[in-house]
Amino acid sequence: MTTTGKKKADQIPTKLVGKYSRLKEILQSMGSVLVAFSGGVDSSLLLWVAAEVLGDRVMAVIASSPTYHRREIGEAKKIARNLKVKFMVIESEEFQSDEFKKNTPLRCYYCKLSLFSQLQKIAREQKLAQVVEGSNLDDDLDYRPGKKAIEQLGVRSPLKEAGFRKQDIRQLARILGLPNWNKPSMACLASRIPFNQPIETDLLNRIAQGEEYLRQMGFSQVRLRHHGEIARVEVEPEEFSLLMEDKNRQKIAHRLKKLGYRYVTVDMEGYRTGSLNP
Repeated sequence: MTTTGKKKADQIPTKLVGKYSRLKEILQSMGSVLVAFSGGVDSSLLLWVAAEVLGDRVMAVIASSPTYHRREIGEAKKIARNLKVKFMVIESEEFQSDEFKKNTPLRCYYCKLSLFSQLQKIAREQKLAQVVEGSNLDDDLDYRPGKKAIEQLGVRSPLKEAGFRKQDIRQLARILGLPNWNKPSMACLASRIPFNQPIETDLLNRIAQGEEYLRQMGFSQVRLRHHGEIARVEVEPEEFSLLMEDKNRQKIAHRLKKLGYRYVTVDMEGYRTGSLNP
């Protein structure tokens, strides 16, 4: 560990020291890993620690798909370069699955089954012992059918195994100097569409454009939930006042109607993960 690394390690609170040590032990025991890398804070911390422990026996794989915001791919590549980790970008294949496109409540299962099957094939080709991903304990609090696919395929979740929750991850990422430690959570765009409404690339693109417009207006956390001709906008409750300023309200309504929505509504409960799951 470098001098800088030692100084950072000295700043880690006692409650996180054990989890951090456990995480390093888990990764060390694997020998070499392929990290499913989205560029979010969870997978970034996992990749940082994997690189610290395993050096060049680590590869990050970034999946490009219509279900992800395009700028997320660029940001993930930038972080991987900054961490000096070898990486590759692949086109994910979930749209080859009719079950995924039908958007049943098991959509996430079929998506993860497709993606992690791809990653396992790459790991074998690159002679990497284990595929890992960035789930944490808090992910178990929501409806996550993709977890079943991860378990079936033998993919491991070191952050969860080491006892990390989301707050722990953000705190440790900040101490270690990861630039995206406070980055808002970014679920896939398919999660904006109610179950059993087919997923189409044109629809995902419309949602992505709407969310990007809202972010450019200064909202920190945004979801545009699609309900046919209705757009349901979720932002943090403390940003309601910004949303409802006359000028902003009119701009947002105009922009989303140009994207094809007839009605634009605001969810009074504000942003929350998995609001379509119930």
